[in-house]
Amino acid sequence: MPATPSSRRTGNRQQLLMVALLWVLVVASALAVVASTHATRTRVNELETLRREAAELQVVWGQYMLEQSSWAAYGRVEQIARDELDMRLPGVDDVVMVVHE
Repeated sequence: MPATPSSRRTGNRQQLLMVALLWVLVVASALAVVASTHATRTRVNELETLRREAAELQVVWGQYMLEQSSWAAYGRVEQIARDELDMRLPGVDDVVMVVHE
């Protein structure tokens, strides 16, 4: 059966509609790729910023640990006890031994 002119036009319209739909889907897919790439780059940048900040905080923490150890050094505590509190080591006569029976 030969195709009539109206059936050819309907077929052409369907093909044109299908091509337009596929074109819209391709453009939407491309825009989704661009948005996804941008979001990924933003997150990677944020991650690197946080890693740098963590490294800086690690350095500061190490400095505080060194400072704490120097403030708590036995010799420094003994010096402050002598100079500021007038404390001294007890003599042999000042030591009392308590014996538990």
